[in-house]
Amino acid sequence: MRILLAALAATLFSASAYAQDEAASELSEISTAYDARGWEAVGRLNIGWGGMCSGALIAPDLVLTAAHCAFNSQGKIVEPSEIAFHAGFRNGHAAASRRVKRVVVHPGYQFQGTEGVFEVSNDLALFQLQSEIRLSNIVPFATGARPRKGDSVGVVSYAHNRASSPSIQETCHILARQRGALIMSCDVDFGSSGAPIFDLSGDYPRIVSVVSAKGEVQGRRVSFGTSLEDPLADMMAILRGGGGQIAAPSANIIRSDAPRRLAGGGGEGAKFVKP
Repeated sequence: MRILLAALAATLFSASAYAQDEAASELSEISTAYDARGWEAVGRLNIGWGGMCSGALIAPDLVLTAAHCAFNSQGKIVEPSEIAFHAGFRNGHAAASRRVKRVVVHPGYQFQGTEGVFEVSNDLALFQLQSEIRLSNIVPFATGARPRKGDSVGVVSYAHNRASSPSIQETCHILARQRGALIMSCDVDFGSSGAPIFDLSGDYPRIVSVVSAKGEVQGRRVSFGTSLEDPLADMMAILRGGGGQIAAPSANIIRSDAPRRLAGGGGEGAKFVKP
């Protein structure tokens, strides 16, 4: 589904939806080891020569993120070996780092570039790592059912102005649902693409969507995500069948430190979709 922000104000929101969201929590940095406990499977994706997105492990070797993170500015999928996942990246150090060997983009996603109209439906990708991350403090997240309008969710994300450590917003809300898209009050910015949206109502957090884009409606900042269940099942089937973009045989092993350049200064890796 393509969404044009100017068309949303008259159709999606009501005063009651915004009033309900006054209870939303502030975005706070995860700066200490204590704060980071349980969130180590969220990580920063360094893409190409300077691109950045967020992502999260859903299996020891599978990172769930946004599909547009896999594309360069020419609309081509970035060579998988040029994508690195830094799990639990905080204060300049990662708990574990791996390069990507396979990229599976949902077949229903169409990359539309980074300006104006953008695609939200099926904006999902799986990055299969070159080797599994099996550490006791890095536990992949389960996934959950699509949330309803009014439900509380949370988000853990990186962004261009907070690239060294993740931040968490424990309470934001689903403002509306429309044909495979979720419109949320979560606080996100450039670099937050692919960040996991969590259902935090149970004993353990479950990923129910990923961040696709940000925008503004009626003077309020909003974020957009995609439905997860059916698209994720589609991509898992492709992965089991051996499909997807495979890294070149000459791919090198990732160093433990992050590339020197970060998102926000250009480069090939897709950054946050610009509304």
